[in-house]
Amino acid sequence: MVVADLSQTENSRTLVDKLTVSGFFKYTYSAQSENEILKLLDEGTVKVGLYIPENFGRNLSTGGTGTIQFYIDGSNPTVAQTAQLAAETISQSMSQEILINRLERSGSGMQLNLPVDARLRYLYNPDMKRMNFMIPGLVAIILQIQTLLLTAFAIVREREQGTLEQLIVTPVRSWELMLGKILPFVVVAFVNVVMTVTVGAIWFGVEVAGSITLLGILSLIFLLGSLGLGVFISNISKTQMQAMYMASFIMMPSFILAGLLFPRENMPWLAYYAGYLLPVTYFLEIVRGIILKGAEFASLWVWIWPMALFSIVVFFASVLLFQKRL
Repeated sequence: MVVADLSQTENSRTLVDKLTVSGFFKYTYSAQSENEILKLLDEGTVKVGLYIPENFGRNLSTGGTGTIQFYIDGSNPTVAQTAQLAAETISQSMSQEILINRLERSGSGMQLNLPVDARLRYLYNPDMKRMNFMIPGLVAIILQIQTLLLTAFAIVREREQGTLEQLIVTPVRSWELMLGKILPFVVVAFVNVVMTVTVGAIWFGVEVAGSITLLGILSLIFLLGSLGLGVFISNISKTQMQAMYMASFIMMPSFILAGLLFPRENMPWLAYYAGYLLPVTYFLEIVRGIILKGAEFASLWVWIWPMALFSIVVFFASVLLFQKRL
């Protein structure tokens, strides 16, 4: 949670304390304006933003109503609904405490209005549709499965069928052979991604809010990492069955730990931090940021650089390790 407390009064600090003590919110960032809150939400750094205006404490102390604004990242409906229920419950609890204090001071002749008016606004997915959360995730998973699984079979199939000897005696260089093996999978993966995005926009109404060009470039960077892992598996595997099991050993944790099916914030700390070892974790944030939020390169940089570093290192290391030998 990021908080912009412009009131800086006892009432505003009490509200923030109640939110953090509840265990639902972790106060990690402090902002000075609504624009800063929206920027952090665009980056995916926080899931909730709380804006407390300057007149909040003054209105409460004079018997009026203090209005606060919650901004909730609706791209993940599960997290958003949890934040909504917690925010409403805590704000109502504080309102009851303030009403009791006012009644004790002034008697029973006053008009009862909730002193804390918590207004919630869902960003990026105002209708809280689950499909808006799943469609961008499918883009990442399709790229992961197709490139990793198919590339893992590329070299080992030649070795198992006995045709690798024919390739070894040809004048084709190692990198040329590798390029010829992986290029068709890249084309097929991109065709499937285009189909997924198109069907998501036409059939399910999940349109790309950001730059399609940026999505394509970052998808290519992510492909390098998946291709690199596939080449590595293919190099060390002796049979196609062995390659399939090794690829599955990488893919299955990716579905769970990367946040495709379940919010990572609800995972045990070991599983949460293990997710940072998977490039698909960063790519999921990037895809959802571009498709749902319309995020730009600068906002996504915190997720781009670790994914790019992993992808480039793994890809070139795997290609360099490949040798034209049995």
